[in-house]
Amino acid sequence: MTATTTILDRYAALHPTSARLATEARRVFPGGVTHDARYLTPFPLYIDHARGARKWDVDGNELIDYVMGHGALLLGHLHPEVEAALAAQIHRATHAGGSTREELTWGQAVQALIPTAERVRFTSSGTEATQMAVRLARAYTGREKIVRFANHFHGWNDALTLPRIAPDGAPASPGLPADVLRQQIVLPQNDIDALGATLAERRDEIAAVIMEPTGAHGGEHPAERGWVEAARELTEKAGVLLIFDEVVTGFRASPGGLQALWNIRPDLTTLAKILAGGLPGGAVVGRADLLDQIAFDGHAPSGRVAHPGTFNANPLSAAAGAACLRLVQTGEPNRAADRAALRLASGCNEVFARRKARGVVFGFASMLHVMVGIDALLPDDGITFAWGERDRREMPHPDQQAMQHFHRALINEGVDIMPSGWMMVSAAHTDRDIDETVAAFDRAVAAMQAEGAL
Repeated sequence: MTATTTILDRYAALHPTSARLATEARRVFPGGVTHDARYLTPFPLYIDHARGARKWDVDGNELIDYVMGHGALLLGHLHPEVEAALAAQIHRATHAGGSTREELTWGQAVQALIPTAERVRFTSSGTEATQMAVRLARAYTGREKIVRFANHFHGWNDALTLPRIAPDGAPASPGLPADVLRQQIVLPQNDIDALGATLAERRDEIAAVIMEPTGAHGGEHPAERGWVEAARELTEKAGVLLIFDEVVTGFRASPGGLQALWNIRPDLTTLAKILAGGLPGGAVVGRADLLDQIAFDGHAPSGRVAHPGTFNANPLSAAAGAACLRLVQTGEPNRAADRAALRLASGCNEVFARRKARGVVFGFASMLHVMVGIDALLPDDGITFAWGERDRREMPHPDQQAMQHFHRALINEGVDIMPSGWMMVSAAHTDRDIDETVAAFDRAVAAMQAEGAL
């Protein structure tokens, strides 16, 4: 990069076709994108194809990919066994309009991995799964309040849309009735006393406590294991249901999710992403008496809980999901992804240290977070967030403007991550991929420093 070529200039020069398509897309899609996380200024990338740990944009640029289908692709893009399962199924039926052997095989694969999956109900997405979990909890208990934790993300359904942290308690998005947020009790993460006091005082109002068990935004705000264990103990004592949102951590924190790794048993669990092998799909799993409220011959306390859904257990998703989970059951994909993530985080933190740059990479299992423009201790073990004197109830925040600029700098160097700084590592990432990523990371940090942006 010459002295007069900025990160933004280079981004524009490398991606003229993406720029043209983005201009066309603004006349079709609101804001020009189809997912909030795909928004990037001055324009987003358009991807042409992908394989393994890499993808290629419409201008022919090769990228090492850490978006990985927004976390859905533990096996990497187009794993041969998943691809073969899809190829076989697409010639049988894409929507059978009835029950299939494929959905049964898929459900049994879930039960074989998730310790608490006495019953499984498939949905089309993680958002639908959390919505259903809350409905089941309210129907079973006859109560309406839901306890959730600051910054924990549970999809965009009305019942669990993030509230704005403000004195007026206004919804985070227009279009939500004010009454929606009155059904949520928002508590700080990693605060056992606050949870205990709330459950003791308001147990007769509360149907369930829902949490991301590794912490807000897939562990961007790391949860303490003792706090999660306390949540299980306190909810049981209060007669309140506990819901684990394992949409991100399911089959990634371990083959059986965070609940298997830490041996903590929630009443209900929501799943998506890896569940469907890269295709659309979600699920609610858990105690039989809770899920059987959907059964036609059940004896639900408040009557049957209805659950339609045109694409529930779609045969293509079932085929891909079952093929994916057969591989996950061996444990090898998780071990490979975890090893690669540790190596990647350690290498990137060495870059921050050597260049004396403000930033850190940390994570859990194969879920990494990059934060730039933040004063943070570098992990002693290469990957675990080091709290130091920080309040563990407060979420660490990067410089958002610097983060977006760093995202562009990484793309220029051949690496793609999520705009928020998430890096989802897969079993397809090789030592070569990691070495090249660390080198690209070094060049991106140098480019930021050259512009005085870091």
